[in-house]
Amino acid sequence: MSAPRAFEREPYLTELSVRVAETGIENGQPWAVLDDTVLYPEGGGQPADRGLLGGVPVLDVQVVDGAIRHLLASPVSEGPFELQLDWNRRFDHMQQHTAQHLLTAVAADRLGWETTAFHLGPETCDVELAVASVGAGDLLRLEDEVAAEIRAARPVTQRRVRPDEMGSLPVRSRGLPEGHEGDVRLVEIEGIDLNTCGGTHLRATSEIEALKLLGTEKLRGGTRLFFVAGGRIRRRLGGHEERSGRLRVLLGAPDSGLAEAVEAKLAQLSDALKALRAAEEALADAKAETLAAGEGPVVEAHFDGYDLAFLQRVGKRFTTIGVPGIAFLTGSKDGAGAFLLAAGGTSTVDVRSLGAAVADVLGGRGGGSGKLFQGKGSLAARKEALGMLRERPGPDVSPLASVP
Repeated sequence: MSAPRAFEREPYLTELSVRVAETGIENGQPWAVLDDTVLYPEGGGQPADRGLLGGVPVLDVQVVDGAIRHLLASPVSEGPFELQLDWNRRFDHMQQHTAQHLLTAVAADRLGWETTAFHLGPETCDVELAVASVGAGDLLRLEDEVAAEIRAARPVTQRRVRPDEMGSLPVRSRGLPEGHEGDVRLVEIEGIDLNTCGGTHLRATSEIEALKLLGTEKLRGGTRLFFVAGGRIRRRLGGHEERSGRLRVLLGAPDSGLAEAVEAKLAQLSDALKALRAAEEALADAKAETLAAGEGPVVEAHFDGYDLAFLQRVGKRFTTIGVPGIAFLTGSKDGAGAFLLAAGGTSTVDVRSLGAAVADVLGGRGGGSGKLFQGKGSLAARKEALGMLRERPGPDVSPLASVP
């Protein structure tokens, strides 16, 4: 049997004296291969560990062509170093991974839900179950039964066996990795599960502390089940409490009434938005009528704090009024400039060609059809665009009129 690495021999070891045996740079990324390591390389659904190699941050750990490469923030030389593990990250992964083994075993043995995949994410974890749907009652039962096994403080152990020994053992496995050779590592939760796995695990189920199921989603004919375990539960609860505290102050409601208070605020907001839209439509109609009453065949207005959508409302109303002139409208909101040309109801101006010329002056672009042309551009050249409109020959276009 091959000699196991330190992360497998002693998963609670946080420091190790090592020797850098090989170094290199690939795609600008320095890496080092060590004679031993306490850092777990990514695999089996478990992310890689992080740490320090002689004070240099280890950014990732990957297996490449059978060698464990430590990807570094800066190059190191060959020779002796002290390797330090980011223990908080490792222990979190051990809690989540051991919890997954327990969850998978209980779900399979007591509910008939087989696990087909596992993912350990930075905030939540999930298992994919070969079952089309799961009921709320079954989820509660699963969580309760997992909690009972956590309280039972069942020992968790690891050992390696020869492939020919596998057939005589009650091993739960989704299969060995492609191309696997040599002995097989087994992780056992006493009386609950015996599984093939290369990850790092706790010494007993009691160290999981707790497991919380978060919800499910449909996935490829099966079900994805989300969960968190151990310290993640405390951190998640702390975040929820902080948010709830802020909401209690903002909404003036207790926890039990927060949802209803938000619903009431959303209803008020919806009513306010409807009233605002009605007011903007009325304002647009009034502005269009004021423009139509202006002197001269070209009228213009600028609307600070209004976007292209408002200009379109004004322009559309202007096109329904029986005047022969055109309106040049501009607006600016959040630093973005917009413009629009609208032809009055009896105008014969070629708005598309005139609008394209305005867009060119403003250094922007736009488009349109019928009696409207709209676009976006810099309003720094607005006066030049107005001058061009005033001087450009064509029907209905002569002296310029401005409307406030």
